[in-house]
Amino acid sequence: MAERAALEELVRLQGERVRGLKQQKASAEQIEEEVAKLLKLKAQLGPDEGKQKFVLKTPKDFDIAGQFDPMIPDAECLKIMCEILSSLQIGDFLVKVNDRRILDGMFAICGVPDSKFRTICSSVDKLDKVSWEEVKNEMVGEKGLAPEVADRIGDYVQQHGGVSLVEQLLQDPELSQNKQALEGLGDLKLLFEYLILLGIADKISFDLSLARGLDYYTGVIYEAVLLQSPAQAGEEPLGVGSVAAGGRYDGLVGMFDPKGRKVPCVGLSIGVERIFSIVEQRLEALEEKVRTTETQVLVASAQKKLLEERLKLVSELWDAGIKAELLYKKNPKLLNQLQYCEEAGIPLVAIIGEQELKDGVIKLRSVASREEVDIRREDLVEEIKRRTSEPLCTC
Repeated sequence: MAERAALEELVRLQGERVRGLKQQKASAEQIEEEVAKLLKLKAQLGPDEGKQKFVLKTPKDFDIAGQFDPMIPDAECLKIMCEILSSLQIGDFLVKVNDRRILDGMFAICGVPDSKFRTICSSVDKLDKVSWEEVKNEMVGEKGLAPEVADRIGDYVQQHGGVSLVEQLLQDPELSQNKQALEGLGDLKLLFEYLILLGIADKISFDLSLARGLDYYTGVIYEAVLLQSPAQAGEEPLGVGSVAAGGRYDGLVGMFDPKGRKVPCVGLSIGVERIFSIVEQRLEALEEKVRTTETQVLVASAQKKLLEERLKLVSELWDAGIKAELLYKKNPKLLNQLQYCEEAGIPLVAIIGEQELKDGVIKLRSVASREEVDIRREDLVEEIKRRTSEPLCTC
């Protein structure tokens, strides 16, 4: 018990160290190293006999004899990623794919020592941000790799293409002799066949520089990047890195299984914060405002003591299926009500005033153009529906 308690304390302290490094925005390399230590400690800890056991199970149709095709879920994940990014309308994108087995096989035949695989992998992963010369200088000058080994790596990692590149590398006299690389290339060839069937092969590029520095990936890896388009007036170049990423990590879940059973896993993540930064930057450049509500019309009053009339009208609009709202103040100033619409992006204001009540009309105001027109109350619902069915101006 004392030994377990000591180990639990080490796990707790290591967990705090990892969280501290993330808060300090330490290098990815340093964080990965400490995470690996944490996982090893947890593996030593093993299951807590006092807790209910959690049994990991593979899918029922998983066939260890080889009939289970892992590239089907991988292809499906890439299809999902493309559908999500297309629906967000953030611009043209490209999904880069590679395989960790190809990388490891490539490093082996190029002469990278086993002990330097991960640190060299981290350098290669920077090729989307800096030139090959800078990456080579880091590998040789900072990480002690022989220049001729770095040159051999450069011959490979500067290549990208489609299934034709996969087939070309399958004929490579050295790479094709490495078991890991051969397995990875075989799976990638099959993956591209599925991507063609799913209609997204034109969005996918086999990129040998993609490394995805996390150690838990065991097979296919991928990440989506926005294609740089010519900057419009007022726009700054977008440098947000990848907007989605993922891959296969068949060994990760098994680390938490007392029996170490292999559980096939593949997944993806979407960079929500990065996507928001892209959208915000573009809207700022175009001086557009983001609608923060689905409200179609605000029911407002021009004078005091018209709360009951506002409530009556907003109820009528709700019953007609119109998305309407009103401010909760009893006697809000008209200017404040109009400013609220501008800030929230509400396109229309239905204004009630003493004169309008006498005349049996409602003053309907367009927030964008500030044009006002008197509409008979019985015609108001139809007029609002007509206007809100038209495309809204975002200028």
